[in-house]
Amino acid sequence: MHAEIISIGDEITGGQLLDTNTQWLSLRLEELGVRVLYHTTVGDDRDAMIEVFRQALERSDIVIATGGLGPTADDLTRETIAEAAQQKLEFRPEVLEAIREIFERRHREMPESNRAQAYFPRGSTMIPNPNGSAPGIDLTFPRDGMTDSRIFSLPGVPAEMRDMWYGTVEKAVRQIGGGQSLVRHRNINCFGVGESQIESMLPDLIRRGREPRVGITASQATIILRITAEGATEEACDAAIEPTVATIHECLGDLVYGVDDEQLEDAVLDWLHRTGTTLSVVEWGTDGLVNERLATSQSGDEHSSLPTPPLTGERHYDPHNMKGVSRRQYLGGTVIHSSDALPGFLECAASDIDNLDVTTADFASTLAQASREKFGSDLALAVGPCPPLPGEGEEARPFHLAIASRDGVQTQSHPYGGHPALIRILSTKRALNFVRLELVKQ
Repeated sequence: MHAEIISIGDEITGGQLLDTNTQWLSLRLEELGVRVLYHTTVGDDRDAMIEVFRQALERSDIVIATGGLGPTADDLTRETIAEAAQQKLEFRPEVLEAIREIFERRHREMPESNRAQAYFPRGSTMIPNPNGSAPGIDLTFPRDGMTDSRIFSLPGVPAEMRDMWYGTVEKAVRQIGGGQSLVRHRNINCFGVGESQIESMLPDLIRRGREPRVGITASQATIILRITAEGATEEACDAAIEPTVATIHECLGDLVYGVDDEQLEDAVLDWLHRTGTTLSVVEWGTDGLVNERLATSQSGDEHSSLPTPPLTGERHYDPHNMKGVSRRQYLGGTVIHSSDALPGFLECAASDIDNLDVTTADFASTLAQASREKFGSDLALAVGPCPPLPGEGEEARPFHLAIASRDGVQTQSHPYGGHPALIRILSTKRALNFVRLELVKQ
């Protein structure tokens, strides 16, 4: 069984309004084991709406539409569903009376235009709207040689739509087969190489038709492998997902840093706790973003008294079981915006700064060592200043990272290039990942 969701309105196709209804309904349908294959958005155009509804009824078992049920001239959903289903509109006096009562309860006179909301395609039933004047439409559409298609039309107001889903539509979807199976997802998050390289390292996991399904997406240089399984129970879904998770870990190793909503900063904090390591940060080129992410991560609770879990030879762990652990291993950090701050930070004379080349890996090492001494941390991460973005035809110049520990200083250099809107985020992730990999080695 599969579904299509149709959102209606010029305000959506014109970009003035963000369509959150489709996202919400997709999640609810997948919870019932109904796979959503199509998202369709259409403006308030009669011919376009008729074509969209006709196509949806022909190809989808369940169709849920939102919007276009108001009383104004551009609310065309009733008549276009009727036209697509080849049914006439008929007047329902009892619906009009219910709408009139809503206005009376609000001490308002019902405009004559609201009469339009009492017209329904022949053969349809009304979906009650307990909090609004626009009732929904439930219509079954017969298909030759196929099971019937069922369309549910709901108002575009999110609060009303959700109440009607829980009050009526969810039960109806269950009655026609929804809820007999579950759909569950697991996201495996990776960082360090590109999307195509990740795919080439996996043995046929992303091919079409495979079960469980594995999709791959990239979001600000994070590669997300989304595993989707269908089963009768959550336990059955988990059992179907786990072998694929194990294969991904085996193939990608330390490129995998977490699952589901976990970010790189969460992984760093979890590994700091796991290894009992403290960290300080000094950053120049990333303008405080590394410190901000570590300070605002939801991975740990400052006041938690949970003991540090023991280290074992097994490096895989469940980050969900690490929530609430102490974040005290992150001691804090320093943000530098100008070389004028260096004498105070490095505790040297201003004249000594003239001899420093701040564009080198050695300078990043100097920052890291100074941060470790000031904070008394086990590790100190330094992000050196970032060079100007390259012009057209120019090669990207490097920026430098350094981690100081009792064993010395490790450095990395990365080309500073890419889209201006993303380069600082990418540089921040590279810095966090550098710390993560250093902790994994301990």
